[in-house]
Amino acid sequence: MMDISLAAALTGLLAPLLAFALIMVLLRGRPHLCAGLSIAAVGLSLGSALLLLARHGASPNPLEYSVQWMVSGDLAVGAGVFLDPLSLLMMVVVALICLLVQIYSLGYMAGDPGLARYYGFMSLFAWAMLSLTLAPNLLQLYVFWELVGLSSYLLIGFWFEKYSATQAGKKAFVMTRLGDVAFLLGILLVLAHLGNLGIREMNTAAVAAAFEPSTLTVAILLIFGGIVGKSAQFPLLTWLPDAMEGPTPVSALLHSATMVAAGVYLFARLYPFFSLSPTAMAVCLAVGTISMLLAATMAMVTRDIKQVWAYSTISQLGFMLMGLASGSYFAGVFHLTTHAGFKALLFLCAGVFIHHFETNDMVAIGRAGGRRQLIPLVCMTLAAAALAGLPPLSGFFSKEAVMAALAAQPNPIWLGAGLLGAFLTAYYAFRLIFLIWFPDRVSAETAPENTDAHGHAHAQPRWQVLVMLVPLVVLALPTLGLGGLQTHLMSFLAAGLTGPEPVLPHLPWLPLTASGCALAGLILAWFEFGRRRAPRIGFAERSAFWRSLFAERWYIDRFYRALVDRVIDRGLARLCAGGDRHVIDGAVDGLGRGTVASGKAVSGLHRIMIQHRLGTMFAVIIFLALYFFI
Repeated sequence: MMDISLAAALTGLLAPLLAFALIMVLLRGRPHLCAGLSIAAVGLSLGSALLLLARHGASPNPLEYSVQWMVSGDLAVGAGVFLDPLSLLMMVVVALICLLVQIYSLGYMAGDPGLARYYGFMSLFAWAMLSLTLAPNLLQLYVFWELVGLSSYLLIGFWFEKYSATQAGKKAFVMTRLGDVAFLLGILLVLAHLGNLGIREMNTAAVAAAFEPSTLTVAILLIFGGIVGKSAQFPLLTWLPDAMEGPTPVSALLHSATMVAAGVYLFARLYPFFSLSPTAMAVCLAVGTISMLLAATMAMVTRDIKQVWAYSTISQLGFMLMGLASGSYFAGVFHLTTHAGFKALLFLCAGVFIHHFETNDMVAIGRAGGRRQLIPLVCMTLAAAALAGLPPLSGFFSKEAVMAALAAQPNPIWLGAGLLGAFLTAYYAFRLIFLIWFPDRVSAETAPENTDAHGHAHAQPRWQVLVMLVPLVVLALPTLGLGGLQTHLMSFLAAGLTGPEPVLPHLPWLPLTASGCALAGLILAWFEFGRRRAPRIGFAERSAFWRSLFAERWYIDRFYRALVDRVIDRGLARLCAGGDRHVIDGAVDGLGRGTVASGKAVSGLHRIMIQHRLGTMFAVIIFLALYFFI
């Protein structure tokens, strides 16, 4: 008889897959039924996740159910599910965010001709992401890692009629594949030395004996390459802002606890394995820090509301990596959990404004009367305060845990970078908030009550409004109260960690300093964008150099474009084209010309007169005689 836990896990995983198959094969012509089926399937996944959490949340021993999948000689790779505190927590978070986003999409995507296809892709994504969280070995995880990438490509380019959407989908697909190639090489390197890809086996201290220290570092960094691509970290960070071309609920789904957070989840999943190499951990810390600061500066100059939150996602993922790479497993996972709630809330609130005013421009939203959308604006302000790390919201507690881990580092530069990041985060977050709360007052006061940024009348059915507001209220609850569960969550996660969690020093001045940096960023944003005579232009925007640098994403995209043009298009492509023309085509053409020439020569023998033939025979005989006798 099948175990209840296994049955619940399989039900939670396979329900979205079944919904995807039914939608794409049988129900494409009935979009409302597709939406209901997809929501019911992910609701069943959430129920299964909560049941598993209730049954095994207090268990110190992880459970693994697996069957043999591939066997080759002494190598055997299984397939199954792995239940421990981290996977259970991630499963609940992913299922909850997927459910709320799909409910919200009923209002946001109402009337879209591709609604059935949209919910089919949503179900595919939910299945892939949930299966990734419960994978017991690295190969199975990699399979669903790639399926997550595929489904995100489909969702980002959902409105494929728009050229920009197709380009954004391709850019996301290509750039994340670069990291995935490194990830695959890392998997093969681990397999060659360890002979096993089981996550439990990789997270034991005995693994170090199977590797040379340098080889272990290379393997970890190759796996980290996959994290860099999936979580949009430096230098593969520029695809994420362009991914805003997809529907706003897709942005909320991909950029909160799910697709981009899969990279941080992989780091946490293999945290004991990563910890075996201090060099690799130092590289991870540096990459996270650079990504956090670069993305924060980019968010300071853009007016696109979704791109601001996209840059903040890159920055906060960098914070998570900084916490993990600093040696605090709990800090990274805790910030991942809190960020899931308030970042999904930020995107869904942005979606309400975009849907109502039909523009992504935060200045235009403010001038068109954005502050009249009271519930989404209050919820977004709450989430922005959590993003900035202001007490007593959830982001304050998780960011303080990361700061404590950075303070424990011997080099103070990491803590300094974290404090600078806290200042910049509060500044760009409240820059957006103040531009909507306190826009140009003449424009805001003369804007009609129910018009968009272009002055068009825009009335929504009441059910659409309600179905989009309910998820906002639900997500506001963990944004308010999740920080109070810090102690319980710490003990919960510690039960599944191999080895003790390092005890971080208690520094009474650190929360005050970090909160002071965040408050300084908020005050500066108030003086530049909030007060009555504010110039409504930021300090970075006043300088043409810094504005151009940040708006052009530190010219990273231009560097990639030049690299593609000069190295691939003008270098490798021309070299391959020349080889094709002169070597491959030249050899084929030369063989053809030689055949034609020899055929012409041989065919001429049929036209030669008899005396010419006899003369030829006589000449041959003479040459043979000379050869043999002389």
